[in-house]
Amino acid sequence: MSIHPLAKNKLKNAIYEVIFGYESRAGKLFDLALIFMIVISVIAVLFDSVGVYHQQYGDLLYSLEWFFTIVFTIEYILRIYSSPHPRGYIFSFYGMIDLLSILPTYIAFLFPQSAYLTVVRILRVLRIFRVLKLFRYIGEANILFRALVQSRRKIFVFLFCVLTLIVIFGTLMFIIEGPQYGFSSIPRSMYWAIVTVTTVGYGDISPQTSLGQLLAAVTMICGYAIIAVPTGIVGVEIMNEIQRQSANSTSASRLCNNCNLARHEEDARYCKRCGTGL
Repeated sequence: MSIHPLAKNKLKNAIYEVIFGYESRAGKLFDLALIFMIVISVIAVLFDSVGVYHQQYGDLLYSLEWFFTIVFTIEYILRIYSSPHPRGYIFSFYGMIDLLSILPTYIAFLFPQSAYLTVVRILRVLRIFRVLKLFRYIGEANILFRALVQSRRKIFVFLFCVLTLIVIFGTLMFIIEGPQYGFSSIPRSMYWAIVTVTTVGYGDISPQTSLGQLLAAVTMICGYAIIAVPTGIVGVEIMNEIQRQSANSTSASRLCNNCNLARHEEDARYCKRCGTGL
């Protein structure tokens, strides 16, 4: 027996209202329940990676993983079914995250270790911004993202310069110390340079000669100087982005009531199109 088209559309709209909606009570409860299950599933994966818990509760954690995967799979199918634009949802950010959150469990049949990749589900918790109406935080994140995009060329040049210094310092240390002190090759010496420049300092390789220690000291000082560079680059772009956003909002607010022309100068008293007082 086929379902009547009207009844089918009504069912589709009802599913859409619950799954994609967040204003209705049912939509909020669904999103909160979904976020709760996501958090529990990620915690289960984390505990399963601990040998002691895996031995004692491995079967339970495995069952939980499959339970959540089946639930999320059904949810993903319902999202595609109820979406007005299924293709748009599938290739959207959340659509890709929803798909990636269920694939690792199925891929684990071929590659067992891939099951741990289900921790990508934690990205789905970003929906809490929508549920709790924390859109202002998304706006702040957009400012940071645009600042990073604007400073991408400067960051690229900076990283290229750092890479150049690492190659030079690594090669010099290989020449000075040599294999007898652990610097067996230029790539391994470059590894030491990266660890030193980034001020991590594992200590698994260290220079023994006086000249090598002098070079290490220079590398460390350069490392501290380098740390300040990306902070300044991104900080300046963030301030520029905030100023641009403030200017745009100010200009947009100066709207002509007669011809609706926006983006007037801040000190303008009359519309530059029709002459009406602002």
